[in-house]
Amino acid sequence: MKPSRSLLLLLLLTLFTSPSLSRPAPPSLLRLPIDRPRSRSAARRDCESWRFTVETNDAVLWKQIPGECEAYVEAYLVGERYAADSRAVAEESLAFAEESLAFAAGESGRAGTVGGSDAWVFDVDETLLSNLPYYAENGYGAEIFNETSFDEWVNVARAPALQSSLGLYQELQNLGITIILLTGRSEFQRNATEQNMLFAGYRSWERLILRQDSDMGKSAVVYKSERRAELVSEGYRILGNSGDQWSDLLGFALAKRSFKLPNPMYYIA
Repeated sequence: MKPSRSLLLLLLLTLFTSPSLSRPAPPSLLRLPIDRPRSRSAARRDCESWRFTVETNDAVLWKQIPGECEAYVEAYLVGERYAADSRAVAEESLAFAEESLAFAAGESGRAGTVGGSDAWVFDVDETLLSNLPYYAENGYGAEIFNETSFDEWVNVARAPALQSSLGLYQELQNLGITIILLTGRSEFQRNATEQNMLFAGYRSWERLILRQDSDMGKSAVVYKSERRAELVSEGYRILGNSGDQWSDLLGFALAKRSFKLPNPMYYIA
């Protein structure tokens, strides 16, 4: 006797719905970060990636470092990595300067060092001077910037030199390049800045440019671009520009080549 159609349907339904025969659901291909337990090594990788976005100018308009990255930033700054990264930038800067002057000398038939119209522009804070002693007391950038306490630190005039930058500074002077200091500090801080530069070992800069009353309210990009344009109008050829912020380097009246030093502690637009 042939089974009825209803009996066949009942058998098929039983087979495909039986727990022992049904296939388990595949794991989800999409896992949000909140679903994944974060190990210490994973958190470190996240902070390394965050610092990468800072140095490539992809992370903008941030006011403080992520709280979970404070220990990572401290370890980077006080360890060998920060010094090594800064040293690598200085070495590339000097190599560029030497090659550029050698090429210019060959093109013009000049010999020896160049004249004073070739200039190199340096930012001051975290470029020539290190404010790590101050930021060590203020969370390495984990705390919101306090202008009053930072101004008090500036007045102490005891920030040490970034050693790789000091070496670059001196080598550029030996090549005959004019040194221009272009900082976001204000005119009322001129004496303290000059004293600190001398304390840190810097000598014989051509000019120290600080913000005047007319510069207040301008972004760093606009302010520094305008000052570089003035140097160009005076006949300087800006061979290089060194700064720890992208706002030190971008804009107009740009150097022939600019060099970005590492700084994961703060951002200036």
